[in-house]
Amino acid sequence: MRPISYSDALNEAMYQEMERDSNVFVYGIGVPDHKRIFGSTARLLERFGPDRCLETPLAEDAMTGFGLGAAVAGLRPIHVHIRSDFMLLAMNQIVNMISSFNYGAGGKLKIPMVIRAIIGRGWGQGYQHSKSLFSYFTHIPGLKVIAPTRPYDAKGLLIAAIRDDNPVIFFEHRWLYWAEGPTPEEPYTIPIGEGVVLREGSDVTVVATSWMNVEALKAAEILAKRGIGVEVLDPRTLCPLDEPLIVSSVRKTRNCVVADYDWLESGFSAEVAARVSEKCFSVLRSPVTRLGFAHTPCPTTRPLEKVFYPTAETIVREIERKLKLAPMDLSGEETYTYEHRFKGPF
Repeated sequence: MRPISYSDALNEAMYQEMERDSNVFVYGIGVPDHKRIFGSTARLLERFGPDRCLETPLAEDAMTGFGLGAAVAGLRPIHVHIRSDFMLLAMNQIVNMISSFNYGAGGKLKIPMVIRAIIGRGWGQGYQHSKSLFSYFTHIPGLKVIAPTRPYDAKGLLIAAIRDDNPVIFFEHRWLYWAEGPTPEEPYTIPIGEGVVLREGSDVTVVATSWMNVEALKAAEILAKRGIGVEVLDPRTLCPLDEPLIVSSVRKTRNCVVADYDWLESGFSAEVAARVSEKCFSVLRSPVTRLGFAHTPCPTTRPLEKVFYPTAETIVREIERKLKLAPMDLSGEETYTYEHRFKGPF
């Protein structure tokens, strides 16, 4: 175990799997260029050549269909979409073809395809470069959906996704690329469908997705100063969801906040809240509450972005309200840990 960045963890996972299996290849817009997708595809072109690390035209639907054909033919493609927003242009391939191809073939064909999708904000990217769309893909049978937060989880889950014989959507928040954490050098897998407790607590459970785990951990750190124990759960895999882990935690704390990195309406947070309400109704001390994007297109200016996105302060205030506590003075707390390290959209 040594500390490496989230970007390096992804890179190491792909490099090691491409070394192990000659059927694995990576492609997409910007994959072999000088920025190498925030560094996550570094070294791949030099080691494996342009046949296994390749640029594509700006044609999301066609290039996603290309990956389906490659998977059917026995290869293991990793398709990188530099913005999840523009995966919408490939929804016919993903929803009508890739997700159901194995079903339509009576289980006779494997579709071992990974689609890496970058989400997140920074530098006023605005409404065309800020979506997560988790629920779009968790809604579709036949797709596995992953959104890891830590470098350790990113490497282990990406290797598991590459080895899986089913299509996997792999969401990566671009503020996380510079986050560091202890990660083994050797290859390893994390079972798809298992969540993790990032911090134990006894007063309230926060189920957070992607970057919101960073905010939730900061909120837990702040609330610990007044003796409030916040348990932070990272599902890691959004579909299949580790429901038993979430239910067990909420039965212990008897309070639940879902902090989603997405819009609330008809979203992933609603799915979690519904399951918790169904399984934990008799023990809940308060209704399940949800935090997420404001129900409006994402603004471009930084002051409005700060209102649009929930933060550690948002979580602190919601937990204070839920537990009927007086508001803390947060003027001395520093948040947005990785904001100043963001290097640009690509």
